[in-house]
Amino acid sequence: MGEKDISEKILADYNDVFADIVNVLLFQGERLIKEEELTNTKDKSQYKADGRLHEQERDLVKKWQREKVALSLLGMENQTEGDCDMPMRIIGYDGAAYRAQSLSGQKERYPVITIVLHFGTEHRWKESLRLSEMFSVSEELRPYFHDYGINVFDIAFLSEEQINLFQSDFRIIADYLQQKRVKGSYTPDTAVIKHVDEVMKLLAVLTGCNDFIEAGDGLKREGGTVAMCQVIEAIKRDGREEGREEGKMELLAKFVRRGILSMSEAAKEVDMDIDSFEKRIKGM
Repeated sequence: MGEKDISEKILADYNDVFADIVNVLLFQGERLIKEEELTNTKDKSQYKADGRLHEQERDLVKKWQREKVALSLLGMENQTEGDCDMPMRIIGYDGAAYRAQSLSGQKERYPVITIVLHFGTEHRWKESLRLSEMFSVSEELRPYFHDYGINVFDIAFLSEEQINLFQSDFRIIADYLQQKRVKGSYTPDTAVIKHVDEVMKLLAVLTGCNDFIEAGDGLKREGGTVAMCQVIEAIKRDGREEGREEGKMELLAKFVRRGILSMSEAAKEVDMDIDSFEKRIKGM
């Protein structure tokens, strides 16, 4: 599995984050799922194709059980870009989970629910949400065709009200993406980050900016709690020091693209008006 895939799944693998995501996106913030009710389960399955055995792996899957009674198997897939075959992928994962129940030798049966987290900021999910959107189904076959749909959530397009329902570190991710989409820059708050390494790695993957990781590591070495306002200030501070050398404009352009600095803040760093600065960094 690639580093990007690992970073995308590692934060939500914490039960407090996983439960929080599901509670907000499926239950409008009602705390139906408790983190202690979640247990990790097998996320790999095999299937045979072209005479060979293949393995497929979900991003995340957890069993939700209460008083030893299984209520559901919850799967979560992370996507930074669209996937035209997503309905087929999800039906494969869910079908494998149901098959595993039938072959388990146990009597308990429970539903399988999978959600897809789309982290793109340019647009909402554009790919198919149902099997029927992937191919045409003749009128003769429609009465017998079972249309399979998937649950996709565009994280950058959540409302502020929805984002404020999150109680875990995932609120930071959703808030960053939403602000970046709406206004092009990010204004952090003072909320303390619980899973610092995982949040910084996910932000680095989503933005292509490793400064998040370096800033988080530096603040952790200093001791005490870490908040996003401290992280952004550390990145700006390090950027100013780095900017004394050649490449200051390139550095500021990168910070603007990542939402770390607004256009006006970056222009002020080099004593330029916004229009002149924007023209200067165009294409960098």
